[in-house]
Parts: sequence; C-alpha cells; structure tokens
Amino acid sequence: MDFYTRNALKCSKATTHNYSTSFSMGVWMLRNEYRPAIYAIYGFVRFADEIVDTFHDKDQKTLLEQFRKDTYKAIGQGFSTNPILHSFQWAVNQYNIEKEHIEAFLYSMEMDLYKDRYNREEYHRYIYGSAEVIGLMCLRVFYHDDDNSYRKLVHPARKLGEAFQKVNFLRDMLSDYHERGRVYFPEVDFENFDISMKQAIEAEIEEDFAEAYKGIKLLRKDIRLGVYLAYKYYLKLLKKIRRAQPDALLEKRFRIANRHKMVLLARCYTQNKLNTV
Repeated sequence: MDFYTRNALKCSKATTHNYSTSFSMGVWMLRNEYRPAIYAIYGFVRFADEIVDTFHDKDQKTLLEQFRKDTYKAIGQGFSTNPILHSFQWAVNQYNIEKEHIEAFLYSMEMDLYKDRYNREEYHRYIYGSAEVIGLMCLRVFYHDDDNSYRKLVHPARKLGEAFQKVNFLRDMLSDYHERGRVYFPEVDFENFDISMKQAIEAEIEEDFAEAYKGIKLLRKDIRLGVYLAYKYYLKLLKKIRRAQPDALLEKRFRIANRHKMVLLARCYTQNKLNTV
C-alpha cells in the first residue's frame, strides 16, 4: 500500500506539472515534506475543474456527482483505485483537512454547471468554494500541528485565494465568456465592459492582495517562499492586465513569460533568504 500511495502521489505531481508551471514552481519552493499533499490537493481540484470546464460532450452533472461520491468514499475507506482520489484522501486523512472545505469546493464546481451570471452573494460564495477553501486546505497542511497559527492565518489565506481567483476571472474572460458564456463579476456586462468597470475590479483585487500580504509576512520561512512566489506572480499578472484596454481582455489570455517567471523566482528567493519579504 505504501508503494501504491507513492505512485498515486506521483500521478498528482505529474498532473500539477502538466497543467500549471506557475503552481509547480511555487510547490517546488516548499519544504519536501509539504509537497506531496499540495500536489494531491491540486490534482483533486484540477480533475473536478476539468469535468465542468472541458467535458462538454459528456453528462457533466452525472460525472461530477459520481466524482463527489467517489471522493467521500475514498476518504472514508482510506483508499481509491483512482490515483488522484487516492492521493487526495491520503492528504485529507493525513492532515485532517476539514470536510466542509471539500463540500464548499464541490458546490462551486456544481454552480459552474447551471449558472452563467452571478449576483453579489453568489459571486462571493462561488469564490469561497472555488478558491478560498483551496488556500485553507493548503494552510491546514502547513499548520496541521499548530492550530493557533492556523486560525490567525485563515483570513489572509482566504484573501489570497480571493485575489487569485479574481485575477483568473480577468485573465480568462475570453474563454469564460466566449466559450462558456460565463460572467462571474456581478453587475458587469461584457458587451459594454469599460475602463471604469475594469478599474473598480482591479481596485478590489488590490485590497485583497494587501490583506493577504499581512499573512504572508507571518508565515514560517520554510512555507513563505512558495506562497510569496505565487503572490508576486499574480501581482505581476494583475499589473500586466491593468495596462491593457478593457476590450483586450476579450481578445486574448494574458500570461507571464517563462523567462520572467524565473527572474521573479530569483528575486523572491533572495528576499525570503534575507527576510525582506
């Protein structure tokens, strides 16, 4: 069983590398003991996301419901023949990840199957389940043996996830709107998306980042670099988006070139080493 679990965790690691070079860089900056569980969490959320975003020629509702059942069965039995779910149940049971976080995430994935417009309340609920709880799962891995520190960092961890997701909404406007018909931002009409709407969203994201940064500075050094790198990456992506005109967001997907990611990595490594984060 130990060999099977190690193999399953390698599947989650490969999934992370295949889908996100940026996230993989952040995980690589963590201490070895944290990496398998973070890969396991990413693999789980990525597969669920694929169901609702990619498998349009399948019965997505049935697939997601089966995925939900298989997830809880794996957690309860401590085993799954699905290597991604086996990895995830290992992380959940090893680090006592709260079930309510898993349920909130799966609920947000379900929302993607039947909602394409969101009011303010639904918007915040979707972001909580699709992004904030993922940060809380990771935070539980980092501080599984220190509940006081975990509780102190819950708010900034949520704010970091919220900022990341809102940047993703801006970055992915092209695919979300034109390919899937989704508009996540409340009271926003992409047919008449103007500079004032864009700036209001960007200002909101900057406030989230400011709250998140307070928590990043409190992280233990062996955790901080990976989280700080992700934070700086998304800040750089937001800066690039801010320079663009509103209609450009509906014409292409903005990204950071790999060479710039490596420069960012070097800077973050030096700052973390010198405690100047």
